[in-house]
Amino acid sequence: MTWSDDLNACAAIVERGDPLRFRTAMLAPVAQRAALFALYAFNVEVSRAPWVTQEAMIAEMRLQWWRDVLEEIAEGGPVRRHEVATPLAEVVSPDQARLLDALVAARGWDIYRDPFEDAADLERYIDQTSGHLMWVAASVLGQAEQDPVRHAGRAAGIGAWLRAIPALEAAGRVPLLDGTPSGVADLAQSGLDALTLARKGRASVARACAPALLPATAAEPALKQARSYPQTVVEGRLPDVGLGFTVRAATARW
Repeated sequence: MTWSDDLNACAAIVERGDPLRFRTAMLAPVAQRAALFALYAFNVEVSRAPWVTQEAMIAEMRLQWWRDVLEEIAEGGPVRRHEVATPLAEVVSPDQARLLDALVAARGWDIYRDPFEDAADLERYIDQTSGHLMWVAASVLGQAEQDPVRHAGRAAGIGAWLRAIPALEAAGRVPLLDGTPSGVADLAQSGLDALTLARKGRASVARACAPALLPATAAEPALKQARSYPQTVVEGRLPDVGLGFTVRAATARW
């Protein structure tokens, strides 16, 4: 993939909006790094679309714009000119575009104040946002079995979700099905269980895919703290990425 002004813009979007994935993308070879920046910039733009306006209809329109882009990519026709959409079209296949369309659709939850219907509804949201993103990123980098990547995506997604709880509650959302200490601890444990399953399947994931999966490792300290001290979730005191992530990132071992 040829480096361009668009990709410079994508890299800047990721650096500002998702510093963790910016760090992990920088561990990939330059050609794949460019692809990750396009993908992750798309994710930043989609994830913030529901929050840049108080008007639900405008937020829906912003998400629909991205769904239209992904439909253009999936159909193999011309894709509208845009600093993120243009390089994204060079990165993802039609099937991957359809997965990313489900990611955008899932972000519709962020617009409204309705709680999740049940545990399966929350799990679906985590899988369609974090799981779909990680699977496409891993596929860009190399060969991998889908299950361990999905498990890693779940771990990363739950870790990010727990970090976001105070902001989501302040914005009037209902992010937890069970906000009791035991409910929070159980959710964190499910993230740790998913990380364990992902690592058991490490042999089926090419080493080249490691930068895509490292966000799961980065979530591990927060998941452990939330499991042991669930009150720190609502207090916004989950730990930052620690030394363990830095060591694993240096060795490309998630």
